[in-house]
Amino acid sequence: EGAFPALSEFEFGLILASHAFHRWMLRCISAAGVSDLSPLDVLILHTVNHRGRAKRLADICLVLSIEETHLVSYGVKKLEGAGLVASGRLGKEKTVVITDKGREICAKYAEIRNTLLVKPLSSTNVDKEQLSEIAAMMRALSGHYDQAARAAASL
Repeated sequence: EGAFPALSEFEFGLILASHAFHRWMLRCISAAGVSDLSPLDVLILHTVNHRGRAKRLADICLVLSIEETHLVSYGVKKLEGAGLVASGRLGKEKTVVITDKGREICAKYAEIRNTLLVKPLSSTNVDKEQLSEIAAMMRALSGHYDQAARAAASL
């Protein structure tokens, strides 16, 4: 019954949250000065920026739990074209590093996030500990969905 009878109420909530998060990432990165990126491109950009070290494509795939390496390769090419990341090599492996422009965009993104999302959220009843617990629960659920996906692939 309802709009998505095969989905549980919980799964429908996840869908809504996922779509809202994707919209947020795209609006925020656009406000930071970059358009024409996909949500995955934004995630790749932030992953490359994290800790300011060169990342191998395999590392990016692992962190983002992406099995299809070509999706990350395509995203990296788009980000390179926009001047946000640069490619290099470490032995035979391709590496990706953040550029000054990419670092600047990520800093603007963080500033916008703090202004529009973090500060308003801090004025609600939800405290940082609760958010941390929710994040831990979502990571655990992600693991359960990954395991179920592997099991379903063998059916």
